[in-house]
Amino acid sequence: MASTDTSHFQRFIERARERGQLVVQPRMGFADIPSMRAGLEAVARQPGALGTITLDSYTRVGDYQSALRCLNDGSPLNGFPIVSHPLEALRGMLDGLYGADFPIQVRHGTAQPQNIFKRMAAVGLDATEGGPVSYCMPYSRLPLLHAVDAWGQSCRALAEGTAHGHIESFGGCLLGQLCPPSMLLAVGLLEAMFFRQYGIRSVSLSYAQGTSMVQDQGALRALRELAAHYLSDIHWHVVVYTYMGVFPCTEHGARRLIVDSARLAQATGCERLIVKTVAEARQIPSVRDNLQALDMASSSAAQAPAALDPASQGYYEEILLETRQLVDAVLELHADLGTALLQAFARGLLDIPYCLHSDNPGRATTLIDDHGALRWASLGGLPLARSHAAGNAEHGVRADQLFQMLHYMVNRYDQPLH
Repeated sequence: MASTDTSHFQRFIERARERGQLVVQPRMGFADIPSMRAGLEAVARQPGALGTITLDSYTRVGDYQSALRCLNDGSPLNGFPIVSHPLEALRGMLDGLYGADFPIQVRHGTAQPQNIFKRMAAVGLDATEGGPVSYCMPYSRLPLLHAVDAWGQSCRALAEGTAHGHIESFGGCLLGQLCPPSMLLAVGLLEAMFFRQYGIRSVSLSYAQGTSMVQDQGALRALRELAAHYLSDIHWHVVVYTYMGVFPCTEHGARRLIVDSARLAQATGCERLIVKTVAEARQIPSVRDNLQALDMASSSAAQAPAALDPASQGYYEEILLETRQLVDAVLELHADLGTALLQAFARGLLDIPYCLHSDNPGRATTLIDDHGALRWASLGGLPLARSHAAGNAEHGVRADQLFQMLHYMVNRYDQPLH
């Protein structure tokens, strides 16, 4: 039975899980109240869909005055400025729409979300996402120490300001691509434990569709097993993201990739899917683009589930072992998760490939092997056996190799259909 002591968000997920239904969710945000309300209303009419409020770039960096100026003079914004709109206007936008039958998640992208979380609590919203690592390393120049402190304050504020706050770790989407699954899983699990430390009792773990369906199947199986182990005392579920890297340019390529992400989520028993659109490579998607993508994903997930590829067993075993080694190495550093994360990056026990943040060691690299799977090319200081590296640590990845890897999925999915 669905729990009664959880948020609208978590209960919605649990009810869908009981029905065997994959929850689908767009990435959507508009600047003004009427447009945002209209977008949410359109999504609310979709069976099994969650609402999303994606914030604008000014709000993400705390520049609320610039967001307000854009609202006042009609300049475009690439999302919803939740801090700059009056509270009563926000409450009116949500009235009669947000609730148990239509939860809404706020997506923001900031390393210092204190004001956003306080604003959410003030209007009754209780679901969001991010994390001290996953919304610092890729998106911000803020020192990791400051991000960890800000996220500790923010988690505590959400836990105290709402009855049942929910946070989704963005750790499974680090840099969108070219990060081996074990690092994605490790950061997601560690961030979820960080949220728990500050009073959050409902979390979700993200995982971005990678370059190999078979490897992804093994990774998601490992993630669910590890979540049951490390997060057994709180509510959790898994959310898959349609590929977060360079997206196919053709409509048929984009459709194939979206459908594959839905089938991946369904086959691995995941509860939720963040869907991209066929317009992703060209423009900010419209409401219509998002609705079509939700329909496509829901229809694909409603088909009979495919059996897991037998070859996924080897990936499962490898990723399970690597992730345990990474997580346990960090947990051994300090009882406080924030301190442990800081020490882990300082010592090179965590290292995000190709991430240029000053607090990232930057020694670990990756490659795509002949089977299309993401592998470690060099391990740097990661606490993994040298045998886990497929490349030679003395030789870095060349620029042309990196370019080819970045465009691997485009080249694969945009191939003409025969």
